[in-house]
Amino acid sequence: MVIKKSGSYYILYTKDGKKMLGKFRSKKDALKRERQIIFFKYVKGKK
Repeated sequence: MVIKKSGSYYILYTKDGKKMLGKFRSKKDALKRERQIIFFKYVKGKK
């Protein structure tokens, strides 16, 4: 995932940059959400 700064927001995009995954006020919040997405991506398949 890629985090880009746009104005006063940090925007989380997919690797290819086509899909926006969220808009955050701080880089810390964007990184937190990125970790959540990665976590649930792997936990989902282990049931």
